[in-house]
Amino acid sequence: MEDNEQTVTYLPPKMPDVNAVTFQTVRDALRAGIDDFLRAPLFGLFFGGIFTAGGLFILVSLIYLKMPWMIIPVAIGFPLIGPFVAVGLYEVSRRLSAGEPLVWKEVLLVMFRQRERQLSWMAFVVLFIFWMWIYQVRLLLALFLGFKSMSTIPRFVEIVTTTQEGMLFVGVGTLSGAVLSIFLFSATVISMPLLLDRELDFVSAMIISFKTVLKSPAPMIGWGVLVVALAIIGMIPAFLGMIIILPILGHTTWHLYVAAIGPEKQTA
Repeated sequence: MEDNEQTVTYLPPKMPDVNAVTFQTVRDALRAGIDDFLRAPLFGLFFGGIFTAGGLFILVSLIYLKMPWMIIPVAIGFPLIGPFVAVGLYEVSRRLSAGEPLVWKEVLLVMFRQRERQLSWMAFVVLFIFWMWIYQVRLLLALFLGFKSMSTIPRFVEIVTTTQEGMLFVGVGTLSGAVLSIFLFSATVISMPLLLDRELDFVSAMIISFKTVLKSPAPMIGWGVLVVALAIIGMIPAFLGMIIILPILGHTTWHLYVAAIGPEKQTA
């Protein structure tokens, strides 16, 4: 009697091509991002408002807990979670590019469904690095400023700008923070929209994101510097500027992803 059972062979998804990115590519993506925000401002303001509300909540909590010295480090590190918050903005840009209607229920449903996909693992990676940054700051505070009294933000700023220990704290903290930021930027700049758009595991998506940065380091790092600069500008008035800055950055990231990753090849 013949065995009719068939063996199912698992074939991993094909890794997409990576295109070179130029400074002109970044400029074009930024213009397209601004255009998307102007075409769908309510979606941008909604997601930007969520991000801003989260930042304000953290600031108020730190003041309530009488930990004002943590406000600046947290404010610097909080934008690290921006790419995950911007998932809804990626979906808006995808729909605008594809000519699909923008329906609130459908956009929010796409975001809700990501909890069952690989984006949830990417969220864990992002939050883990954010908490690494927070604990690293606390460690540096204990090492360099453990015996200093920092009951207010002005006192904290005075200490870090006028004492040798404070300057060492700023120097070491800036260097270590830059390393974490570059790593997280390289891991997420393409992987977040990629995971929304295609069925890939989060490790492969991070590898592709790193490949994109390594293939075009100057334009991609330039984009990262611009993101940091705009985020700082947006955070100065108590995060309120991020209501507009975040959606523009989110829409731009989608268009940068489209330019950097080759179209998915269809198999016969």
